Amino acid sequence: MEIIYFDVIDSTQSYLINELEAKRLKAPIAILASQQTNGIGSRDNQWVSEEGNFFASFAMPLSYLPDDLKLASASIYFGFLMSEILKDINSAVWLKWPNDIYIAENKIAGVITKKIDNYLVCGIGINLVGLPGGHMSLEAEIEPLGLLKAYLKNISKFPKWKQVFSKVQLEFHKSKSYYLNIEKYQDVIEDAVLSNDGSLIINGEKVYSLR
Repeated sequence: MEIIYFDVIDSTQSYLINELEAKRLKAPIAILASQQTNGIGSRDNQWVSEEGNFFASFAMPLSYLPDDLKLASASIYFGFLMSEILKDINSAVWLKWPNDIYIAENKIAGVITKKIDNYLVCGIGINLVGLPGGHMSLEAEIEPLGLLKAYLKNISKFPKWKQVFSKVQLEFHKSKSYYLNIEKYQDVIEDAVLSNDGSLIINGEKVYSLR
């Protein structure tokens, strides 16, 4: 997969989406930046970070995705595949449902996905180095470009959703004490049941991550 690199960019996600929609770029392609000034997080929040951390987005045709992956669970799929890479650096890394990567009780990364025409765009931000304000980071001596290449190699195998989900399922109990903020559901996940398509069953209703 081609990688386009920027020293500084407003948002790897916004740039990639704009270029795909204008048909100046086509998938598969990845964008990496040393610093971004207006990163996009979950629910359109800003992803605030600093130079030396990981800011990347990639796009791929929907036809590349495993046929058993529900698009609404893509952030779980790609987030978990990144968490596997990071676990080799810190064994305490885990994926909190649906799209955040944690070390123990602290968030270090977020994943968002969006469908654009016949492409899936995935953005990932990771705190690799220390941040002001006490925010948790991986504190790893790893170059963002090397991490991106390792990750793209990992996802190029496109394991079936069933394979990934079996591992996600083993970690899901760690998410149960956390707050859920999706649509009308503003509560802890404690009583939710994880369905085999990646959704949660809450009060008899299926709830997808929508991220």
